[in-house]
Amino acid sequence: MADKIVIMGPGAVGSYVGAYLVKEGEDVTFIDMWPEHVETMKAKGLHASDTLGEFTVPVKAMHLTEALNIHEMFDIAFITVKSYDTEWATHFIKRYVKPEGFFVSIQNCWNDPVIGGIVGADRALGCIASHIEVALWEPGRVLRGGEPGRDHGHTVFRVGEHDGRITERSKAIAAKLDCIDAAYATDNLWGERWSKLCQNSMGNAISSMTGLGSQDLAQDPRCRMIRIHLAKEGAKVGLAMGLNVVDVSAKPAAVWAEADRGDVFEELDDFLSSRGGNVNWLASMAQDVKKGRHSEIDFMNGLVCEKGREVDVATPFNDAIVDAMHGIDDGSIKQGPDNVDRILKAVGR
Repeated sequence: MADKIVIMGPGAVGSYVGAYLVKEGEDVTFIDMWPEHVETMKAKGLHASDTLGEFTVPVKAMHLTEALNIHEMFDIAFITVKSYDTEWATHFIKRYVKPEGFFVSIQNCWNDPVIGGIVGADRALGCIASHIEVALWEPGRVLRGGEPGRDHGHTVFRVGEHDGRITERSKAIAAKLDCIDAAYATDNLWGERWSKLCQNSMGNAISSMTGLGSQDLAQDPRCRMIRIHLAKEGAKVGLAMGLNVVDVSAKPAAVWAEADRGDVFEELDDFLSSRGGNVNWLASMAQDVKKGRHSEIDFMNGLVCEKGREVDVATPFNDAIVDAMHGIDDGSIKQGPDNVDRILKAVGR
């Protein structure tokens, strides 16, 4: 019998993953709090497009209130909400998952302990979506930028258990996701998760506060400098925590951690200058800011700062980014390229 899957909070990643799973014949239900997205999916299906083409699939979509009438329980719940919605969303959906069922976080940041604390770590898995650019600018239509990772030897989806074991279910989830892009079961969830956090931390907030896309950031030497120091701090914190941090944006964490060395900085600066991508893509947090939504800054760069204090690693660039993004979120700071100068001034550059 096929697994019954629910995607809780299908934003860009959840909608993209869900569309492919439905296309492959999986039994998927989408539950979301955005009325227009739900109604569009009900009426027109879910449309997905990427460099390989585009397709539309009919889907089962529900508003939160409609989910109260669910009677048939799910085997697997994918949690794909923003980090600040993780706690309530997990509490909401757990009543509709079978006792032997489990939960998979396909999110940015560090939400696995939150989910594990609610449903039990033995029922929770994490899934890192590494280097995947997706956007949901209008209801019912999800877009992916860039080429598939498998075309370049990159594994996009890394599925792991909290205790580091590779299990039949982690391999099964990876097998399901492999229809979308390269996937594997990992024995290093936390090291993989921290690497993705560093990757997000070095790009999301600066794109959000400036409104600059990936190509803009790659071309501006000041932005590259800020990004290098953000990644340096994140890598140093993760290593000080004792994590097995995998490569951050295709460079070893230990290299980023040594960015204060002139030769290493020059290597990284040259590297970032060539990493603008084929499209001037806005980071996921920048997409949220453009839509008028609250950012995930406290769960992203804010976590680097928090863990840095715990392991006695200074994080001045992340501190400055968090402070500025609080201003973006409350409206006291306006988005724009001038915010690069704000960060440089805050760190004494």
